[in-house]
Amino acid sequence: MDTAKEEMKQYGYAGKILRVDLTTGTTKEEFPGEDVLRKWVGGAGLGAMYLYDEVSPDIDCFDPENRLIFTTGPLAGTRIPGGGTFSVSTKGCLTNGATSSQANGFWGAYLKFSGLDGIIIQGASDKFVYIYIHDGTAEIRDATHLVGKDTWETDELIKEELGYKKTEMSVAAIGPTGENLVKFAAIVADRGHVAGHNGTGAVMGSKKLKAIAVARGKNRVSLSDPDKISELSREIVDTIKNGRMGSNLYKYGTLGTYQMVEKTGALPIKNYTTNIYPDNEKLQQFTPEYIRGRFNPKHTPCWACQMKHCHESTITEGPYKGIVVEEPEFECLSAMGSQIGNMEVASAMMLTNVVDRLGFEMNETGWVIGLAMECYEKGLITKGDTGGIELNWGNVEATREILHKIAHRDGFGDILAEGVMRAARIIGKGATEFAVHTLKGNTPRGYDHRGYLTEMFDKLTSNTGTLESRPVGIVSTGNEWQDTVEVATSGKGRMSFEDTLGTCRFATLVEMKTLAEAVQAATGWEFTEDDAQIVGLRIVNLLRAYNYRCGHTREMEAPSPRYGSTPVDGPVAGREVLPELKKMLDDYYKRMGWDITTGKPLPETLTRLGLKSVITDIW
Repeated sequence: MDTAKEEMKQYGYAGKILRVDLTTGTTKEEFPGEDVLRKWVGGAGLGAMYLYDEVSPDIDCFDPENRLIFTTGPLAGTRIPGGGTFSVSTKGCLTNGATSSQANGFWGAYLKFSGLDGIIIQGASDKFVYIYIHDGTAEIRDATHLVGKDTWETDELIKEELGYKKTEMSVAAIGPTGENLVKFAAIVADRGHVAGHNGTGAVMGSKKLKAIAVARGKNRVSLSDPDKISELSREIVDTIKNGRMGSNLYKYGTLGTYQMVEKTGALPIKNYTTNIYPDNEKLQQFTPEYIRGRFNPKHTPCWACQMKHCHESTITEGPYKGIVVEEPEFECLSAMGSQIGNMEVASAMMLTNVVDRLGFEMNETGWVIGLAMECYEKGLITKGDTGGIELNWGNVEATREILHKIAHRDGFGDILAEGVMRAARIIGKGATEFAVHTLKGNTPRGYDHRGYLTEMFDKLTSNTGTLESRPVGIVSTGNEWQDTVEVATSGKGRMSFEDTLGTCRFATLVEMKTLAEAVQAATGWEFTEDDAQIVGLRIVNLLRAYNYRCGHTREMEAPSPRYGSTPVDGPVAGREVLPELKKMLDDYYKRMGWDITTGKPLPETLTRLGLKSVITDIW
């Protein structure tokens, strides 16, 4: 990477990256040049560049030489909605490959106000520490008194220790899961915003870094055309209010998704064993109207966001009355609701709070608990294995207890802490036949992808442990494989570009042309929709090359037996899932400009995307 030797003025950026070596306890500043920023923009782009340049494919994710890379983008801290977002890039725990995960809230904006576009963490401390960013400086402080504290407690204790009120500081922290290297541990910011895919929190824990606390600095983001940014902000908000997703996205976020996907057969129920919801009356508890009408919502928006989908709620009924929680998004409710056979919304909300506070990534958590419950039902594991916990479907208290055991790697929890694929292999006795995951080792989002084939194919072929294409529809029949590939390729690069900006995807769900205009207004560059597409594809192909070097193969872009099984009932009963997967991968690789045999980017593709230096690494 070419970096300038001294700070330069660049609209849209703080102009500075902080590098922290936890082994030596030292920090230093670096100043990326404009050529680097133009090529990668920010966020996931800079993260991909640093990961590829600095992390050997041969090292383990817990090696001190692994990097934990926090980055923002040119729209973070501006009036563009959701501009508090940050990206986390690292070598992940579940796929042993590239990871790029985003979280919203305030942390990304506050980092910019503190004069930083990113933080690169390397090495490992010999005791737990936290990093305190304030007034243009960084301190590494002792965190041994925070060990064992959950993410909410850590947030509160650090602010109290440093003398900050709630909105004067943003804290990104790990809970016990990260401390104990649970392979699906997450990084949780502002209590309810999670960067969790592929074990980011476990990597943070391996470095004995408990938290990064960022004070709300006094700097402001210098913009080339602030009036245009204000105009585009209003346009984006209006589009979200009245756009193709309708006003429900603006009012509820993904909270209104539960019933919609249940009707299409895309709601996971009891680990893909059925697609028929067992209690239609209780299904209505999961509507946004019920949740907002019952649980005393208090609006808690992210930075510069006018959307109404973030709330703090109080459970007002049942045995968990009085518990304060972050209002769950759809994937939280599906993970702690239907996926584990729990049909009570109040208890699902309680469990999502436990998951957040302990520091888990929600999706993998739901699949792990579902796997354990099916193993228990089938007699593959017993109360003797679980330490007396009865892991029956829908057993809420048993779920809460096993979550704590996983977080502390206690007893049977130590096995489940390895994630779905590895836990199934350890359990044996046929458990691998009903573990839901890709052959790379990551799990789906909170859907039954057998009713959402476009997203299944994207999950199988993604480089980052999460989605990589913008899905534009659900393929209606299992033999329309060409349509699925078309969706995957036409949307490729869009999400990766969005993740460079430092904004929330839901708050900026507009055309790429509008987002490119925002980058131009922020930076003063000539920056078009075509430029945006190239940046996104550049990220995709660099991470593709990195994963190839990590040992990822074409054979790994496939579902586990249960993930790829044929639904036995419900709206998509009998649908054969991706029956033409070989043809689909051939077509997909050809369209992407990748080698059909190995899936690695062809030299001409790398050259076209400005990645000529990568050719000798993989060819």
